Amino acid sequence: MGNKAENRISQGKRAGLIGIIVNLFLAIFKIFVGIFSMSTSIIADGINNITDSVSSVVALIGFNLAKKPADSDHPFGHARFEYVSSLVISIAVIFVGFELAKSSIEKIISHQAVIFSLITVIVLFVSILVKIALYFYNLTVSKKINSSSLRTSAIDSRNDAIITSVVLIALLIQRYFSVAIDGYASLIVAGFILFNGIKLVKETISPILGKGNDEKLKGIILKKIKDYPIVIGYHDLMIHDYGPGISFCSIHFEIDKNLDPLYVHELIDKFEREMGKYGTNLTVHYDPVVTDSPKLNVLKHTVMNLLVEYDNRLSLHDFRCIPCDGFTKVLFDLPIPFDLAEKLDYIKQIVEERLNSLNDGVYQAEITFDSVAFN
Repeated sequence: MGNKAENRISQGKRAGLIGIIVNLFLAIFKIFVGIFSMSTSIIADGINNITDSVSSVVALIGFNLAKKPADSDHPFGHARFEYVSSLVISIAVIFVGFELAKSSIEKIISHQAVIFSLITVIVLFVSILVKIALYFYNLTVSKKINSSSLRTSAIDSRNDAIITSVVLIALLIQRYFSVAIDGYASLIVAGFILFNGIKLVKETISPILGKGNDEKLKGIILKKIKDYPIVIGYHDLMIHDYGPGISFCSIHFEIDKNLDPLYVHELIDKFEREMGKYGTNLTVHYDPVVTDSPKLNVLKHTVMNLLVEYDNRLSLHDFRCIPCDGFTKVLFDLPIPFDLAEKLDYIKQIVEERLNSLNDGVYQAEITFDSVAFN
């Protein structure tokens, strides 16, 4: 493992340890004050801090497991453990939200009074400041090392600052306006936790399921292609994420078939090596295309113009034709938007009709419909 990866794990583990220590201290003080003042919302806030400590432990375990080197069963490494740890944290947040909602409703029903004290206000105010500081720290480190688990922890810290603010406001309202809203404040806290827990689950499960191409890396690849004028077109760009900082890519390059294959091969190898500087392993598939056939060019432009007329999002690649007995087979790949998935037969029909309207032979279209997400 390189120095960059080691440094990334070191910073992640340090942030995790800080989160554990800070949240444990906050939890101890809040639960003590909550029991003393008989405030369900403060106890709930303290329990929430305990779950934050557990979340930091899970994140720490995730970093340790993620640094395991590749083996025969996992040739791409174990970096996805970070995504798994983020998901565990998110599920824990939802569980806490449900438990707090239950205790809040019980407090509303019981109408139990809250004992006000200056030490309670101080503890809550300091907690807000500490959580804000922890939010900015985790957010900064998560951006620096591209960590989903630390990003989740940062959002959780921000939410905690808001939650504790609600608890503090409820305490002050009860003290100065004699309105008992501690149970309702606790219920708001629970609702906030549940909402963000569900949101975090959606965000963290996406890379595990296999989300779309990384737009930042995709932009780097497409920008680099411009430095290679031999590339007429590209398609089937697929980026496979195996954890923060680890990805494998594949792409097809359309290149004039008349160019020297050895020369093309060398440039493709150069392109693949250059992309390695951006932390990805890229493989290029070479598609030789015919550029000097007037008839093929006419057929291609005819089909392309039809597709754009039908829907300006459409494009094609790998266009070629094969003379057959009594007809000509026209073959090409067509990236299809998801909302046109039911129109495949119709598109094939209008393509054949347009080609046959040229009155220079009989044409049959053989279209391979690709996912537009990779083209």
